[in-house]
Amino acid sequence: MNYQFNRLYSTGFSREQDLRKAAKWIKGPEDCAPIMFYFAEEAKKEKRLRNAAFYLRGAEFFIEPGNPKKQEVYEDFLKTFDKAFWLAGFIRHEVPYKNGKLPVLYFPSQTSAPKGTIVCFGGFDSLIEEFYCIWDGLSRSGYNVYAFDGPGQGGALRLHQLPFEHDWEGPVGAVLDHFKVNRTAIMGVSMGGYWAVRAAAFEKRIHRVIAMPPVYDWMELAGSFSTKLVAWLRKFPGLMDFLVRIKMSVPLLRHAVKQANFISGTSKPHEAVDWMMGMNKDHLHSGSVSQSCLLLGGENDAFQPPKLLQAQASALIHARSVTTRIFTKEEHADQHCQIGNLGLAIKEIISWLDTGKVGN
Repeated sequence: MNYQFNRLYSTGFSREQDLRKAAKWIKGPEDCAPIMFYFAEEAKKEKRLRNAAFYLRGAEFFIEPGNPKKQEVYEDFLKTFDKAFWLAGFIRHEVPYKNGKLPVLYFPSQTSAPKGTIVCFGGFDSLIEEFYCIWDGLSRSGYNVYAFDGPGQGGALRLHQLPFEHDWEGPVGAVLDHFKVNRTAIMGVSMGGYWAVRAAAFEKRIHRVIAMPPVYDWMELAGSFSTKLVAWLRKFPGLMDFLVRIKMSVPLLRHAVKQANFISGTSKPHEAVDWMMGMNKDHLHSGSVSQSCLLLGGENDAFQPPKLLQAQASALIHARSVTTRIFTKEEHADQHCQIGNLGLAIKEIISWLDTGKVGN
């Protein structure tokens, strides 16, 4: 909960005084959604629509999948976000994909001479709208930005019923085709760092790759015994379900399992494990990545630690170049996705992009 509150604050549109008050009221995870919804309603009454939108996002995050209130609050968030940012300069699009559509926010370059194009997306439980500050920062620096929700994410899942898929070159290719983009950089935030590398392995219209941070392979965090144990347990789905349900008494694991089922259109714990295990080094095809790559990480990232970044860097054996940047506690950017100092991360990304022409 501490991380999620910092996530709301770091993205720029939540008031510290509101979050501190909310934190005092919260006794457990079940309190978060109603309390965040309360602050959203207060902000609406006071015409602070940007605050209201992000508090609604906070409420939606903590509502468990399966609760019909989750969809209702998500739609309220979208309406409030668009009202709050209607003069912000981005344009909404929808890209046809399979039997649904991918929502896209297009941020045109805010400079007279655009430097190039960047295609961006979030990760496991993010919405494209909540990273407005990143997309806006990139467009202010001179890049055309297409930020989209892929299958299993945001509006692609909630509005168009597109379940998740790990083969991210599919949705990326659809976005490039739709907007007739022949040369682009690509940026994945959080677990999106895995999908960015995967897409680059198969989609050569991608010229540069930013993983913030990379995943590479979850089992790189486990020892030999744990790796063998998980492989054995996956042969017995019923036993896996039983053991995972016991572990789901821990709120963080419960969220991870329920979210994995939610985005993949499944219902059982072992199916969530299968989804996670799908993010592995063999499926990634790092050896096929020939582009320049920037790998960002935080020294105290609890979700995607530097060990995964280092393994990913070593695996990019045919990349044009590999640049790594691990942010520190002293920089207030040592946590997951540099929550605490997103501004510094954005500056680093822009500086790296500016060293080479991304293209149109």
